[in-house]
Amino acid sequence: MRHPLIFFLAALVAAASAQGAQASAGSSEWDASARAGYAFLERLCDDFGGRLVGSRQNRRALERLAQELSALGLKPEFQEFSMPGWERRNDSVTMLKPFKRSLRVAALSYTNPHTPFSADVVAMGNGAATDYAASGVAGKVGLLSAGTGLQTAEIAAIAKERGLRAILFINREAGGQLLTRTGSFVGKPLPIPVYSITQEEGLWMGRLLARGEPVRVDVCTTSRCVTVETANLVVRLAGRSTDKVIVGGHFDSWDLGQGAIDNGLGVAQLFALAHALRNRPLARTVEIVWFNGEEMGLWGSRHAAKMLGDDSVIAMVNLDMVGVPIGINALGDDSLVPALERFEAGRAVKLPKGVENVNWMGSDHTAYQVVGVRAVTFNAPIDRDSVRYYHDFADTIDKLPESIVVKSTAVIGDAVVALVNDPALAPFRRDAKETEALFTKFGIDQRMKATGLWPTH
Repeated sequence: MRHPLIFFLAALVAAASAQGAQASAGSSEWDASARAGYAFLERLCDDFGGRLVGSRQNRRALERLAQELSALGLKPEFQEFSMPGWERRNDSVTMLKPFKRSLRVAALSYTNPHTPFSADVVAMGNGAATDYAASGVAGKVGLLSAGTGLQTAEIAAIAKERGLRAILFINREAGGQLLTRTGSFVGKPLPIPVYSITQEEGLWMGRLLARGEPVRVDVCTTSRCVTVETANLVVRLAGRSTDKVIVGGHFDSWDLGQGAIDNGLGVAQLFALAHALRNRPLARTVEIVWFNGEEMGLWGSRHAAKMLGDDSVIAMVNLDMVGVPIGINALGDDSLVPALERFEAGRAVKLPKGVENVNWMGSDHTAYQVVGVRAVTFNAPIDRDSVRYYHDFADTIDKLPESIVVKSTAVIGDAVVALVNDPALAPFRRDAKETEALFTKFGIDQRMKATGLWPTH
């Protein structure tokens, strides 16, 4: 009896080991792909630095991405387009009073060259028309609060009407950081130069002005608006159906750092998905898109969304600075909630926030929502020690632990596969009235109009 029992127990152990190996293989498939994505991103960041759209570094980095995808047996396609671009050149703001000091600044995009000038600085609050003094601001440089809720283009237009010659925008993060960002979502040159300035130097000038002490600066801008030729990169993984799930994230970054957090993280996650899904049977087609020009105004996703035509789309999944997910978000489309709830119900480990349904604007999903496509993203915070550096010099690969890419890809990958294989989920497009209701319901309609992203004509 002893020998059969031994064989029986051995068989049980072998079966359990096989099941464990299968489970491990299931998770390690995402893990291995995620690690490949992270390794690719490390090379991309170190070899090319920031990927400002229209720059040589951006194009060469995109070509490297295409080469590495081709090496995996995939067939990446360049989706070429032109857009209003911007080129950073040699800009400076120098304090002259109370003493001479070079300030740490960065021009916002679509700031144009001008003849160098010197002017006194005046506080302009949040930049609204009601924040200005009744007189005495013409010909001066405005010091803008970090807490403003207005769009840069609105602030600059009001400032121009009041006669200001430039704006210094106090950064919201301390530590000598700068928030580089776009000055216009529609590519319109700013009427006066706008600069991001460090919180420390901005608050310093504010204290001097509050005491009645004069602050004077010299401003010189040579950065310029230029039309640029660029491209999205697309990989299509054919499924049994031509109905498709689009998964995208922006490839471009600002130029001061390496763009590792924003949005190298998404670049790596998309690479990992392509790596993992390339040989997997899929019920529906998966279209993976690395968008260009997001930072300047969602140009790549707007171009791609316009090209959809009557394509049958299940949903668009946006990966923009997605850390380890604690929730999945239907972004206001009620019809997506049941599918996301099925995904969540099937998870062995539940997401702490479960399924959410809150819309917001300003990333690539917005362009797809404008044309009636449902969108999904994640509630996925990134540790402050990493995320605080985005858009600045210190947004480098050393701030992004590999573990964030590995853990996040496992959840993202499972969610994408669930959407692709869910038989109860049908293609869907909102009409114009339903889209207006989506933006109005969440109070983003006025901001959409202010930026010029919607309505489109």
